[in-house]
Order: sequence, then C-alpha cells, then structure tokens
Amino acid sequence: MARLKKKPGDKPQIAIAPLIDAVFLLLIYFMVTSSLERQEADLSFQLPGTVEQDEPMDLPDEQIIEIRADGQVVVNEFPYDAPGAVRLRELQAMLTRFREASEANRTLAQVTIAPDAQARHETIIRVMDAISAAGISGVNFALEDF
Repeated sequence: MARLKKKPGDKPQIAIAPLIDAVFLLLIYFMVTSSLERQEADLSFQLPGTVEQDEPMDLPDEQIIEIRADGQVVVNEFPYDAPGAVRLRELQAMLTRFREASEANRTLAQVTIAPDAQARHETIIRVMDAISAAGISGVNFALEDF
C-alpha cells in the first residue's frame, strides 16, 4: 500500500465564512425568539403624594421629649439614637416628619423638652439642635417640681 505523504507547505485551514454565517443565524434566532419586556421607566404608576386638608385633624399637637440622666432621648416611650451620639439623626428625622405632618394639617408643631434633673446640658443642647434642624420653632421646657 502506498502512503500518502503530505506536502510540507500544506497546513489545515478552517473556512471562516460558513462559521460567520452560522453565528449570524444563531444571533437572528435568539433575537426573534426572545421576549421583549417593558422597561421600568415605561410602566405607568403614581407615587403617593401629600394630601391637602380642608379641616384640621386631631393630631398630637405636641411631642414631649424626655432626656434621661444617662443621656438617652425618649419620645413617647421610644428611645432615639444612642445616649452618647454626637448628632441625633433619628430624632431629627422623626421631628422633621412631625413638622411636615403638622404643616399638612395646618397646625403649629410644638415640642416640649423634659430633661431629668441629672441630665447633662450638652445633651439638652444636642436635642435643641435636632429640633432646630427639623425646622420646629415652637419649643417649651418642662421642669420637675422639687
């Protein structure tokens, strides 16, 4: 039997044109069979907004902020921020929501600060800063009877 000898210059070649055609056919197939979904921006929905009140509602007209001896700030039996916090961000956010609700209800937002006799003045000033940052101007102080 005779063996076929390869010529030293012959290298196997791959035909690229049919491969490109196959890739384009697969691309067209996947484009046609894919389902088009609506983008989130195309969905129609309405976000909740503020409601205008004609008559005032019965909301608590005043928030009482207790400052305990250990520096804990408590509003309606709910503690806000850590006792040693430099800025009272949670308290400020709650007071901002309270002011916005009072404005929507057309009432004046009132806050009463009730510090413990042993509370540090620094904590009282931080509470007053949070009240000021929330935009509330009606501030009262409650003193204990001795």
